[in-house]
Amino acid sequence: MKQFRIEEHPILDVPELEQVSFYFNREKYLARKGEMISSALIANGINVFGHHHKDGSAQGIFCANGQCAKCTVIANGIAVKSCMTPVKENMIVHSAEGLPELAEDSTPMDFGPVDELSCDVLIIGGGPAGLSAATELGKHGVDTLLIDDKNALGGKLVLQTHKFFGSEEDSRAGTRGHHIGQILANDLKQFPSVRTWLNSTALFVFSDQKVGILKDGKYILVKPKRILNAAGAREKFLRFPGNKLARIYGAGAFQTLVNRDLVRPTKRLFIVGGGNVGLIAGYHALQAGIEVVGLAEAMPVCGGYKVHADKLRRFGVPIYTSHSILCANGDETVESVTITAVDRNFKAIAGSEKSFSCDTILIAVGLDSLSEFTLEAEMAGIPVDSAGDALEIAEASSAMFNGKIAGLKIAKAMLGDTVEDIPQSWYAKAEVLKAHPGMIKTYQDIPAKSGVMPIIHCLQEIPCNPCTTVCPTNSIQTEDGTLFALPRYTGECIGCGKCLLICPGLAITLVDYRKDEALPSVTIAYEIGNMAVKVGDTRMLMDIEANELGVFEVTGVTEYKKQHTALVRFAVPAELARKVAGFRVQAPELSVALDHAVIPERIADDAMICLCERVSVGEVRALIRKGINDINQIKAITRAGMGPCGAKTCEVMIKSLLREEGIPTKNVVPNTKRPIFVEVPLCVFPAGGK
Repeated sequence: MKQFRIEEHPILDVPELEQVSFYFNREKYLARKGEMISSALIANGINVFGHHHKDGSAQGIFCANGQCAKCTVIANGIAVKSCMTPVKENMIVHSAEGLPELAEDSTPMDFGPVDELSCDVLIIGGGPAGLSAATELGKHGVDTLLIDDKNALGGKLVLQTHKFFGSEEDSRAGTRGHHIGQILANDLKQFPSVRTWLNSTALFVFSDQKVGILKDGKYILVKPKRILNAAGAREKFLRFPGNKLARIYGAGAFQTLVNRDLVRPTKRLFIVGGGNVGLIAGYHALQAGIEVVGLAEAMPVCGGYKVHADKLRRFGVPIYTSHSILCANGDETVESVTITAVDRNFKAIAGSEKSFSCDTILIAVGLDSLSEFTLEAEMAGIPVDSAGDALEIAEASSAMFNGKIAGLKIAKAMLGDTVEDIPQSWYAKAEVLKAHPGMIKTYQDIPAKSGVMPIIHCLQEIPCNPCTTVCPTNSIQTEDGTLFALPRYTGECIGCGKCLLICPGLAITLVDYRKDEALPSVTIAYEIGNMAVKVGDTRMLMDIEANELGVFEVTGVTEYKKQHTALVRFAVPAELARKVAGFRVQAPELSVALDHAVIPERIADDAMICLCERVSVGEVRALIRKGINDINQIKAITRAGMGPCGAKTCEVMIKSLLREEGIPTKNVVPNTKRPIFVEVPLCVFPAGGK
């Protein structure tokens, strides 16, 4: 039986894990012990987990984070989210077909007392912000409980195989994200005042100032003196015909599969969204040996860092700016995608449609802060702070630093003048780390054509400085000495290549004229090791804009196993040497559009706005045009938002539709939130689920 697993990865170790048997729809399969049901199913080539009870359409995964309900299956007679439920030996799993009959539970309910405990500070979320805050609290001996709903700390850091931007001093720039997660988690172990609970989900902050937590299936009440909401964010979805097909993933789900669980969920991927998340996901796909057909971004330029977009383009991934998805095409699962050019008002331009063969679409169109716990704590009268994406959507480097600030702020609030004041420089650094990309400038003019020198292809102002910290001759400095300014070569290079190895954007090459000024050596950092490069191979060299410079032979390859990076050398004519920014790894023919665009008769209003209850855009638009601007009334009429995800996916899209119909945000009556964060079986509440 074929397994769709990653057996070799250029960055990640592929461990040999114990296997267990489980059954899906009466067929026996193998899984890795402890992996989630969803990952085990996809690793066995199963992408349709069931069919919706309203229209029979296929169900799969979208978020892999417990936020939606598309991946629901029946495991040992209980409806569960497959992305949050680990496989167990001989587990009996069935697809959720229609409205399934669940096994009767005759267990008597014991309505005895629920276990309670107290703490000074409760941190909800063990990602970069939560871990950084917990470390500061631990340093000051504050009684802290940190909870996270996953089986390992690190949050989204666990999914990041690329080197981080930001400050080397304050956010470990130049270190890979998954290593940063391990470092932060290990650092926390030295502080006995900080307890950590894994597999623990905060359900609600109650008016009696207690927080209901589901820990390993047991319900516990925690009464904190303060709360830090570091729960992160959830991914936004999009309205387009075909958005109910299986194999439409959020970026987090895709990265969870390939980088955490080492599952290869697709052969041909198309990405919608050109922010950092979408651009980085495309790079992660290449590292996993997946063909990236293309990327569509509705804005005229990608919103992510230019070095990310440049890198993807020169590797051979086309980026279609001022384009958006028109529809996803297929029977049960994605078979192709159609994109269209859009005008300045983001309206489709007729006749510009292009269709591409792909089996998976990745949606990376932004995040929505998980603000529920902050609002609930405020209503309950508990002092509450937020950090990371729960405070403001930004890069993980920013989340680490503002988590550090939040931790020290809370420590001072708890302990008073025994805790030092937060330096004003920290607040200034926090503003820089969360700053959007700045100006794009031209290349540095270096007249000399002798010796050896770095060519810096990082032309956009972003918060990043690791190249300035590793140069042994101190020859790279930012223009004005600040974190946000462009790095420039200002000294005497010795050709060590350290700046190439640490650059998160792979945006530095080394040109060496010492042996041959007419045919200098150009060295390029390369870390897609599963697409091997060896001496004697030929590659198409590309400039920063992915223009072809010609095919040249590889003259040397030096592997740096600790950095999981190779330095690849080419001999290139002097007139081209400084233009070389990289080489193509993906053949152009992989991204050729189909001969004819697939434009089904379906219209935009056929798209689903509520995937749980299968409510279409057209149904909600008709109510808005009748004058309804109360999301609760829309919910009562259509059931949009009444499904198991609790409006986590559809609420943002309904608000977007209201804006599109000309309803000012101030006039919209907001949705009344469901009283618990995620759906929970009733049996866990009596006596704490004992």
